[in-house]
Amino acid sequence: MTVIVRDVRLSVPEDAEAFARVRRAALPHMLATGRQVAHDLAHAHPDAHSRPLLAEIDGEAVGTAEVALAHESPEPGIGEVNVFVDPAHRRRGAGALLLRAAEEHLARAGADTLYSWVLDEPANLAFAGRHGYRGSRSAYFLRLDLAAAALPPREAPPAGVELRTAADFAADPRPLFELDALTTADEPGDVPAELTDYAHWLATTWEHPLLDRELTTVAVAGGRPVAFCAARTDGLGRYGSAMTGTHPEHRGRGLAKLVKNDSLHRARAAGCTEAFTGNDAANGPMLAVNRWFGYEICAKETRHVRRLG
Repeated sequence: MTVIVRDVRLSVPEDAEAFARVRRAALPHMLATGRQVAHDLAHAHPDAHSRPLLAEIDGEAVGTAEVALAHESPEPGIGEVNVFVDPAHRRRGAGALLLRAAEEHLARAGADTLYSWVLDEPANLAFAGRHGYRGSRSAYFLRLDLAAAALPPREAPPAGVELRTAADFAADPRPLFELDALTTADEPGDVPAELTDYAHWLATTWEHPLLDRELTTVAVAGGRPVAFCAARTDGLGRYGSAMTGTHPEHRGRGLAKLVKNDSLHRARAAGCTEAFTGNDAANGPMLAVNRWFGYEICAKETRHVRRLG
C-alpha cells in the first residue's frame, strides 16, 4: 500500500469527479460536484497560486487538499489549506502527505501564515495540533429537512421593497456584485476579504455552476438591491445558502428573513429536499434567523492557524 500525492489535472474530468466524491464523503454538509470542481480550477485567480491536490492509494482517490493564497485579503502572506480524507481511508498517512505538500507549496508562494478549517472531532483536532496548528474561531454547519419543514408563510415585503430573483439581473449583475462586496467586507472572520475584481466575480460567482439564479432571492429598494440570499443547488435535491447579506443601511428591518424564506419556498417548490448553510459561531443574528427556520446544527469546525518560519 503506497500513498501518493499529486496535482488535480484540469484536463482530466475524472480528477474533478474524484475530488468531489472525496469532499462529499468527508464533508457531506457542503455541496460538491465534479462540474463545480472543474469550474473552480479553471477560474482560479493567478494571484491565489491555487494548487488542489489528490491523495491516492493504489490508484484510488482517498484525500484532497484545497491550497491557495488568500488573494482577496488586504493582508499579504496569508495561505489557506483545507485537507479532507475519506473517513473509510483515514489513519493511512494521506492527510499528513497532503498537508506537507500544501505547506511547501504555500511557503514557496510567499505565505507566512496558514489558516485551515478543521472538523471539531477529537481525531481531526489532534491531527492539527500535532502539525503545529492552533485553534481560533469556530463555525457551524446547519441542516434543514426541507421536505418536512414547516416553513414560515411568505410575507409581503415592507413598503418600498420588492422581491426579485438573481435571474432578473442577468442583463447587468453589477449591482449584485456591489452588494456582495459590501456585505462580504463586514462578514465575521479572521481573514478579511475585499471583492474588487468584477470580472473575476463574474467568472467565479455569477457563472458558478452551483449558483441557482432562479432560487436566489433579492430584495430591491429604490431600484437597487439591498438584501439577498444566494442559493446553490447540486441537482441531487440539495440546496445550500451560499451567502445571506443585507446592506448596512437596511438592517434591522427583517430583510434577511424575508429573502431567505422566499428562497427556501422556491427551493422546495423546485424539488429540493435538504437545505444546508453555515454560520460563524459569533454571528448571533444569522444563527437566530436560521434557528427560526428550523435549521439544526449538524457539525462544527474550528479555524486553525500556523505561523511558518
